[in-house]
Amino acid sequence: MIAEQIDPGFAADLFERLLERTASTPGVTRDSYGEGEQAAHDIAREAAVGLDLEISVDPAGNLFMTLPGADRDRPACLVGSHLDSVPNGGNFDGAAGVVAGLTAAAAFRAAGQPPPHDVTVVAIRAEESTWFPVSYIGSRAALGRLPPEALNVRRSDSGDSLAEHMRRGGFDPDAVARGANLLDGRPPAAFLELHIEQGPTLVEEDLPVGLVSGIRGSVRFREARCLGDYGHSGAVPRRYRHDALFGAAELVAALESLWRALEDEGRDLAITLGKFGTDPAMHAFSKIPGEVGFCVDVRSESEETLDIVKARLSALCRSIGETRGLSFELGPETASTPAMMDAGILEAARAAASELGLPCRTMPSGAGHDAAVFANAGIPSGMIFVRNRNGSHNPDEAMELPDFAAGCRLLTTLLAGALPEPSSVGRAHGLGTGPLPHPATQSDTAVGGRVGERAGADKTHDAPAVISARRGSAPSGSRRR
Repeated sequence: MIAEQIDPGFAADLFERLLERTASTPGVTRDSYGEGEQAAHDIAREAAVGLDLEISVDPAGNLFMTLPGADRDRPACLVGSHLDSVPNGGNFDGAAGVVAGLTAAAAFRAAGQPPPHDVTVVAIRAEESTWFPVSYIGSRAALGRLPPEALNVRRSDSGDSLAEHMRRGGFDPDAVARGANLLDGRPPAAFLELHIEQGPTLVEEDLPVGLVSGIRGSVRFREARCLGDYGHSGAVPRRYRHDALFGAAELVAALESLWRALEDEGRDLAITLGKFGTDPAMHAFSKIPGEVGFCVDVRSESEETLDIVKARLSALCRSIGETRGLSFELGPETASTPAMMDAGILEAARAAASELGLPCRTMPSGAGHDAAVFANAGIPSGMIFVRNRNGSHNPDEAMELPDFAAGCRLLTTLLAGALPEPSSVGRAHGLGTGPLPHPATQSDTAVGGRVGERAGADKTHDAPAVISARRGSAPSGSRRR
């Protein structure tokens, strides 16, 4: 089996080189379209040259490294992830997917056996929105789907535009704006992404790998408020109070109850209120809270579930507001579409894991990934999670090499022939067939991610300004002091 040729030492060397070249204090920093990300791309390119892979770079700077297959007329399978990181992040988020693809290519080379079709390892640019407030820059550009206006957004630290950073790296933002890309007319058979799990499930269940069923969509209210009346803490009886904190707390408790009920129905759901507090300019020890600010982040694989929670949230705000004499302002809404992984790939991965004697489970991804963009473009996609302690986006990411090797064996088994035959879905989305072209000469040096979020593009609009108003209250947005 090709999977037996997986060399953990090859992967360990790449991870060590990535850590040495991009280390910061603490962790690693691979800034999108910056020196750190470029250093990682250089390391990947060097490894690809050593494996005699065909190398292409698209106008956005995405790096394509192709292992020729036995039948080059068949659509290629793309394997990869992003190489940028958050500031002071960990060594494995994103990079594990690129290293896995190169490790799989090395296994085919060691076996002296080509894959049945081309395998193209993709090092994707700018997935992390920390640097540019744009969702999935690299993967959307790889498909010719990055909105031209995204090129005008400015990087959080330099203040320079995305277009300026692209040009500085020798790339072509004008071509990106036109939608030029290397996949146009050549749809891949599939996109596969290996990624560390960013939560605790695999650790808690003592499993080395997980198979991703889908990437959750979301409904988000980032600037919600509950408005009541300020008053003296000792002078106003309970029945006359319009206490914003008690009202907001009741909403939180009701949302948790709703979460439990929907989970009991078997629905996938996560609800988070990551910010919650009184106004520092107005709150005081002896003052009844007249305003509470909070945010709501709802995620699910099911659009129906997202719609249910959104409707229930509005109803709860209205009911609590009427009972307590409060008003709720949810503010602007952003939303992202769930991206389901391909059922055929998921079933093939289950069968391959069983063949390898590899214990695993099926699970949703609560975080966004480049695979969402490919899946929602009609390209059959699949994801493998690898056990990782301490979460991600921090210097303490702790993926163990034996678990990574297990994920690579599963990935390589799929690439060796376990994948289902490609459907016509990609063609229906305007993509074509055949291998990637050899590139025109283009520099792959750069200095250096979300305009949107419903899996590839944010959908933003204003929610009703006032969900529930107090009888006799001041106009929306004001309150008695």
